[in-house]
Amino acid sequence: MSRQAILVLDFGGQYNQLIARRVRECSVYCEVKPYTVSLEEIRAFDPMGIIFTGGPGSVYEEKAPHVDPAVFQLGVPVLGICYGCQLMAQYLGGSVTAAQADTAREYGKTETFYDTGCRLFQGLPAQGISWMSHGDYMARVPEGFRLVGHTAACPNAAIADEARGFYGVQFHPEVNHTEHGVDMIRNFLYAVCGARGEWTMGDYKKTAIAAIREKVGDGRVLLALSGGVDSSVCAALLAEAVGRQLTCVFVDHGLMRLNEGDEVEAAFSKWDINFIRVDAEARFLLKLAGESDPERKRKIIGAEFIRVFEEEARKIGKVDFLAQGTIYPDVIESGAGDAAVIKSHHNVGGLPDYVDFKEIIEPLRLLFKDEVRQLGRELGLPEYLVSRQPFPGPGLAIRVIGDLTKEKLDILREADAIYRQEIAAAGEDRNINQYFAVLTNTRSVGVMGDGRTYDYTLALRAVTTSDFMTADWARIPYDLLDKISSRIVNEVRGINRIVYDVTSKPPATIEWE
Repeated sequence: MSRQAILVLDFGGQYNQLIARRVRECSVYCEVKPYTVSLEEIRAFDPMGIIFTGGPGSVYEEKAPHVDPAVFQLGVPVLGICYGCQLMAQYLGGSVTAAQADTAREYGKTETFYDTGCRLFQGLPAQGISWMSHGDYMARVPEGFRLVGHTAACPNAAIADEARGFYGVQFHPEVNHTEHGVDMIRNFLYAVCGARGEWTMGDYKKTAIAAIREKVGDGRVLLALSGGVDSSVCAALLAEAVGRQLTCVFVDHGLMRLNEGDEVEAAFSKWDINFIRVDAEARFLLKLAGESDPERKRKIIGAEFIRVFEEEARKIGKVDFLAQGTIYPDVIESGAGDAAVIKSHHNVGGLPDYVDFKEIIEPLRLLFKDEVRQLGRELGLPEYLVSRQPFPGPGLAIRVIGDLTKEKLDILREADAIYRQEIAAAGEDRNINQYFAVLTNTRSVGVMGDGRTYDYTLALRAVTTSDFMTADWARIPYDLLDKISSRIVNEVRGINRIVYDVTSKPPATIEWE
C-alpha cells in the first residue's frame, strides 16, 4: 500500500502549523514546506493533495511569494486558504486587487453561506461563522470556477473548480473560530483527495522503530535527557529500538519540581539501557549563588548543563549518533527559505562540538507536541511524564524571584506540589492548561498562632489557552483557592501570604521571569 501524504506549502502564514495539525488530526500525514520548494521536490514528495497557506503578502506585489505555476499541472487537488486562494486565482486567469472601503475587506468572525452541493462543504450546515483576515479581493474569478461561498460583503468567499480538484476559501478553516472548519478540511482530504486515514501513532511507532534500527545498525547512541516530554519520548523510542546501544545522560540540576528526578529515573527502569543520572545540584547552586537576574540565570544554567554533559560524554567515549528531541514545530520555526522564520531553536540552530559523534539523529522531528505525547503513551511511558505541563529549561530557577538558595527551592517545591495536588484532586487540571507557584522575593508581616512572622509571599499562576501564544487567567473556584492557601501556609515553613495572579497574556507572559 503506497504512502498517502498532503503537502502544505507555507507562504508565511501565522497558522501554517495549525493547518498541518488539523490535517494530521484527520489521520492523514502531511508536511509543511516553504513556498520556495522546487517542482522536482514536490514531485518527489508525491502528495495526494496540496494546501496553500495564508500569508501577509499581496499576490499582485512584485516581491510577493510565488510557487511554480506548473504545480497546477500535476493532476493533484489543491486547496488555497486566504492568500493561497488569491494566488491560485491569480495564476489561473483571475485577478486580485486591494479591497476598497465598499468591497470585501473582512477581518474576524463573519457570517458565511455555503453551497453544500460542493464537495468541500458537503454534509455541513449551509450557514455558519468563519474567521476572515484579508484586505485583498478577487475582482475576477478564473474561468472554470464557480462561487460556492459568500458573505454579505464578499460574493466569492469560496470558489471551486471541482473538475480539476481546485478549491479556494478566503477564510481560515483551520482556526477554532470557523464553525465546522475541520470538517471542511476533512472533506478536502477524504471526499476530494481520497484519503484512507492511515496516520496513527501505533503505525508510526512501528515505522519509526524500524527506521531507527536500520539507521543505527550496531552503532552507539547518546542522548541528553532533560526529563521533559520531548526528550523523554525520544529516549523511550530509542530504547525500544536499540536498547543497550543507547546511553541517556540525565543531568539532575536540582531545579526540578518535587520528586521529578526520581520519577524520570523510574520511568526508564523498564528498559535495558545505559541510564546515567548525574547529581549536579551542588555545582549548579554554587554557580548560581547570589545571581538574581533571570537572563543571567538562564545563561549560567545552559552553560553548566553543557559542561556536565560534556564531562559525562567524555567518560563514555566515542559514540556514533547524538540524539536530540527536536520536534516538528522546532523545525518549522527555525525557518526554511524566507517563509515564516520565527526563531532559531536550540535543537536545530547548531550542532554541539563537545561530543565525538558521527551524525545527529532526531526521531521526533516530524511530530507535533500532541503527537509526541500520544507516541509516549504508545511506548508505555507513565501519564505523569507524558502529560507534563510546559516547564522552563532553567526549571525552578526562574520561578524563584531573586537570588537562589536550596532553602528557597525546597520551599517552592513543597508549595508547588500542594498546589498541583489540590488542583488535580478537584478535577480542575482538566480545565487549566498550565498552573504553577512562584516564590516571590517579597516578605511581609504575618501572624501565626501567637507569634509574629516575617516570611515570603507565594504567587499562584493558572491559565487557560489553546496555543500558549495568548492566555487567560483561570477562574479557579474561591473555595479551592482557600483550601490551597490554607494548606500551603499551614504545611510549608517560610510562607505566610498567598496571592493569585489575575493577569492575562498579553499584557503579561505566562511565566513570571
